Amino acid sequence: MALLLREKHVRTLLSMRDTIVVLEEAFNALAQGNAENQPRTRIAVANGVLNMLVAAAPNFGVLGFKSYTAFREGIRYAVFLFDVQDGQLLAMVEAERLGAMRTGGTSALATKFLARQDATTVGLLGTGNQAVTQLMGVCAVRQITTIYVFSRHQREREMFSQEMQRLLNVQVIPVASARQAVEPADILITATSSAEPVLHGEWLKVGCHINAIGSNWSHRRELDFSTLQRSHVIVTDSLEQAQAEAGDFIIPADEGLFDWERVRDLADIISDQGVGRESPQDITLYKGLGIALEDIVTAAHVYYLARKQGLGEEIDLLR
Repeated sequence: MALLLREKHVRTLLSMRDTIVVLEEAFNALAQGNAENQPRTRIAVANGVLNMLVAAAPNFGVLGFKSYTAFREGIRYAVFLFDVQDGQLLAMVEAERLGAMRTGGTSALATKFLARQDATTVGLLGTGNQAVTQLMGVCAVRQITTIYVFSRHQREREMFSQEMQRLLNVQVIPVASARQAVEPADILITATSSAEPVLHGEWLKVGCHINAIGSNWSHRRELDFSTLQRSHVIVTDSLEQAQAEAGDFIIPADEGLFDWERVRDLADIISDQGVGRESPQDITLYKGLGIALEDIVTAAHVYYLARKQGLGEEIDLLR
């Protein structure tokens, strides 16, 4: 019988450190041809969008898909896992927390392989749902001592900073402008819903690593062109998907200002064991879009833990 796993089960079972380990294994498998990922597809209706992401991870024993609807009334996420040997339904997983964790975990992987080893200071633009796990991820792979936080609303950034200081046990400082968060940062995170650039390249510290995860639409971007110009290494979780979704690259490329040949797949960086940054002075950029493989392997990890610990609701469906 299949398992129905609720948000409460994901929160109980899934740690950031485990997420990073699972994702690194999955990206290595992808680089070696032992996993398959399909770019996101979308169907838009009058009031919202249905999104579908499909992947297979034979090394994890699963294949499956994530679907989510994004309407004005909210976003609803679910992952369906199937046995790679016989196609049997293994689990249905509520996936809001799972999606945030795998996004933070993938940014953590990019940070692990691209940020300077001595990086201690983080700048964060945005305090929405993804911002928490972004900070959890970078703090899991670097010895972070100080985080500067900016968002448009003073009360929100102050409350967020207090919560993150308690959660992460590091100094978290709300600041009054994006520039104040960016200029001191060894690691810079953009996690906003902005359609126009919020990060200007001239603010960046030499040697900074950037995790840009806020936009996965072709007409939206968080990064200005000077950020791309200053970046020595540019990486994404799927080049194929980026060419359809990454407005940060698509918009300047359509204007003849950006060459797609500059963009590398994260799987290749990981399988090469960090052959990316050449100098401590290099600025490195990871553009995270969120791919199906990240969801499927993270959900598989949660499923196996749930089976081991006797958690979840058994359901008689699609036998």
